[in-house]
Parts: sequence; structure tokens; C-alpha cells
Amino acid sequence: MKRFIAYLTLILIFAACKNNKNDKETTNGTDNEKTENTKKITKRDYSINSSNSYSDLFLDSTDVENFIAEKKLNDTLTRRIRSFYNARNYQYAWFASDGVTEQGRSFWNLHQYYTTYNSDTTLDDKALKKKMNALVSVDTLSVKASDKSIANTEITLTEHFIQYILDNYKSGEIKRKELERFVPFKKEEAMSLADSLLTKKHKDNKYYSDVNPAYKFLKDQLQKYFDIAKKGGWQSVDAAQKKIKKGDSSLAISAIKKRLQMTGEMPAGDTTQTFDDQLARAVKTFQISHGLTPDAIITPSLIKEMNVPALKRVEQLLINMGRMRWMLNHTEGNLITVNLPEFVLHVYEGKNKVFDMNVVVGKEGHNTTIFTGNLNQIVFSPYWNIPSNIVEKEILPAMENDPDYLSKNEMEEVGEPVDGIPVIRQLPGPKNSLGKVKFLFPNSYDIYFHDTPAKSLFNKDKRAYSHGCIRLSDPVKMANYLLRNQKEWTPEKIEEAMNSGEEQFVKLKNPIPVLITYYTAWVDEKGMLNFRDDIYGHDANLIQKMFTNPL
Repeated sequence: MKRFIAYLTLILIFAACKNNKNDKETTNGTDNEKTENTKKITKRDYSINSSNSYSDLFLDSTDVENFIAEKKLNDTLTRRIRSFYNARNYQYAWFASDGVTEQGRSFWNLHQYYTTYNSDTTLDDKALKKKMNALVSVDTLSVKASDKSIANTEITLTEHFIQYILDNYKSGEIKRKELERFVPFKKEEAMSLADSLLTKKHKDNKYYSDVNPAYKFLKDQLQKYFDIAKKGGWQSVDAAQKKIKKGDSSLAISAIKKRLQMTGEMPAGDTTQTFDDQLARAVKTFQISHGLTPDAIITPSLIKEMNVPALKRVEQLLINMGRMRWMLNHTEGNLITVNLPEFVLHVYEGKNKVFDMNVVVGKEGHNTTIFTGNLNQIVFSPYWNIPSNIVEKEILPAMENDPDYLSKNEMEEVGEPVDGIPVIRQLPGPKNSLGKVKFLFPNSYDIYFHDTPAKSLFNKDKRAYSHGCIRLSDPVKMANYLLRNQKEWTPEKIEEAMNSGEEQFVKLKNPIPVLITYYTAWVDEKGMLNFRDDIYGHDANLIQKMFTNPL
């Protein structure tokens, strides 16, 4: 029986390879062409195992072959899929035992955007969309390699990923082996990985960094930090004072000058112990690039940022270069992005940035999710329909301590309890936690933009305080911008609607895509390298999966 199944599998594989004779890479059976096609498939890397792999799940190679045969894939996709999984020793790319990987979520966001806003319907797979939307919306997920449904979804995503690359990049722009590194497959020393990325040469002199500027800018910075780390990094600054200001003198100031000279915020030469104008300018530059108020005052938190080891920065740059691979290729129309660790919203028209806005995002334990949505509606003077988990954990205990809690906070119970938990909403008005307006981009996470009466939070450098939704520092500006082409909505009418106390829904004539991202290192439009804290521990998770002996 086993021999029969193996024989049948070989017949199916052979039939699949015969499919699509017009494919540009199809062989005609000659020895030379067979040799050439063998070169186009990465050899299986048997050195990858459960102790050094990126994902802890592995496919059975027959699952891949059966998928290829059943889908009757053309020769190009067949070779690419085999090569992709050979490079990983048939390790899962998009799933691990704890659910969808970061790369799986990132590609799915890109996939959603592409199938929504592109006329190409090749990748518009309703069954896959239903399956993936259900998987990414779950907070905790346990995945087993033996789950055939997950295995099929895994290989389908790989098929779509390869097809997306083939359709959207010219020949040579993304080499086969480059594509296979989009998803990490083996733990490596960070310095070794950085060295390979920086020294790799291609015969045709074409590189992925040529078609992804954001990736290239980080790669250029990687070279600088790699060189510093290779020489031993920088000395930690030891500052006993709580604050060091312009005009002060101390041994620590000399050490701070040397530290800032190594990364370029300050020109080389001056190592005196006096806090002068040149150091003040350098400190401000460092503060801006690390998301701190540029007041030129050296504090313990600033020293902490300076003392992050150079090797740690190399790891951070490598992680975020990987994230840059999943950036949208947005060239026209409006786009709103929110970079969570930056606590800033950006509005684009094509490639031009229109304005930035400070935001408050979800606090730890109430993380704002990375996803793509479609802003299509504004709600003036909104009710706040309080989520059941907040009612259970916060509202009900408060009501036990104070029977008048609801009336004092302009809240009311509506309808019947759900699963024993009352349904509570907060009325429009000055106490409403959503403020005077909210902006909807429907998603399974129930995340949206909104105003807030708690304006003081926007004065803080680190702004992770919400229950998951994103609070805007200037919602009036956002409302006026979104409705700028709907002439009936004048600034006066918008102001009136925001203060009417009556909930009003307004549909946008031209919905705008919203992209929620997570970059802890990037180069901005001024050419400045930025670093931010890993507020949700996503970097920490990747570091453990990607690197041997991580810091």
C-alpha cells in the first residue's frame, strides 16, 4: 500500500511539472535545461532542526508536493515553493506553535491592502481571507504541525507570497535566495548576519535595497553600527547626577561627548568636561532621534539610551530591516499610518507627507494591534459603548464601591446583560472618554481613532495609556482634513456637530487606508536614524527567535 501511495505521488508530481508549457521557465526535457533548473532550487538545509530553527513547527515534504499537484501549479511556482521550503528544511514560515508569526501578520496586512486597493484579483482568495482573518484576530492560539488545515493555509500563503513578488518586482530586483530570507529560518549570530548582508555581492549589481529605500537607509546605518560593535562598542556613561545642564562641569560630560562622537551627533575632537553649546546641540539631536523632549538636559533616562550596547543596536537594526521588507509600496492617493513605538500618526498624499500628529496608543496588556484598515466614517458626539472586559474588570468593581458611579460618569445601562455582564455606554458630552469625535476603520479588533478629554497625556514622551484604541492630539484638524472635499462640511459645521451632544455618523466619499505599524528603528525624511522603545516586547520576541547568544 505504501509503495502504491508513493508511486501515485510521483505521478501527481510529474503531472504538475508538465503543467503550463508556455511558462517562461518551463523545461523541455534537455539535460542542459534540467541542470539549469536544478540550480534554481536551493538545496535542502538539513542543518536546520528544532534547536536552531526560527519556527518550532515543521511540514512534511509530502504535504508540499501534494499541494503542488492538487493546485496544478505552473513550473515557476512549483520550483519556487520547493526552493523556499528547502532553504527552511520544511520549517513553517507563517506559523509557530503559539500562532501566526510576526512575518505572517505582516504579509497578511500587505496581502489585505494589495487585494483591496489593486485591480489585480489573482490573490483575492475568499477562503484564505476568511481563515486568516479568524486566525490573526485571536489573542492566544495553539498550533500543531499535524493540523492539515493550518498546513494548507501555510503553503497557500507561501504560494501567494511568491506570486506577489513575481507580479510586483522586475526580474533581478529580488533574487530567489533574497526572497527566501524574507522570513528568518535559522538562528544566527547578529554580527555574522549583519556581515553577510553588508558584504554580499551580486554579479548583476542589482540589490533589493535598490527597490526599497527605507530598507536601504537602515542598511547604511547598519554598516556604521556594525563597524562600531566590531571595534568593541562604546564605554558606558556613569553619571551620578540626576540632571546635567548647560554650564555644568563633570567627568561624566567628557564621557558623554566621546559617546556622542562615536554615533555622529557631535563632531570629534572636544573631550573637555564642560557642558557647552556644541554639546547642547548634540544632546538635542540625540533626544529627537530617540523620541525625547529636546530640552538639552541630560537625565538618567537619556543616559540609559546612550548606554544601550552597540551590538544591541545592531540586533535592533536587523529586526527592523526585516520589517521594512513588508512596507507598502504606496505611490498615489491618501494613506494614514501610525507607528506605535513612535506614538505618532502620519498622513500622506502619494509619497508626500501632509502632516504628523501625536497619538496615545494601547498600554501594555491592551496592545494596539498591527493591521490594515479602511477609514470610511466619522462619528460626531459619539456614545462610548464600553467593551465588556472593561465593564467586568473596571466598571463593576467601581459600582460596588460607589452605587452612583454610573450617573456621576454620565453612563447608562442599555438592553439585557450579555453572559451576565451588563451592557453599559457613556453618553456624549464632556466626560465621554472618546471626546467629541471618533474615526472608524472597521476591523475585528474594534480599534479606531478618537478624541479624548485627557489632553495632558500628549505632553509625555512615552504615550502608551489607552485600552487599545488610538487617541488623537488634534481631532479637529483630522476631521477638517478628512472632510475637506465634502463642501457641505465646513469648519463651522464640524465644530457644531462635535459639540451638539447628539451622535451623528458621516460617511467619507473617499475612504482612506490606515496602516498600523511597529518600527523601533527607521530613518526619517530628514535622514536621521531614529530609535524607540520596544513597548510591546515584539523586538524581544524576535531577538530570541533570530539570534544565537542575543543581548
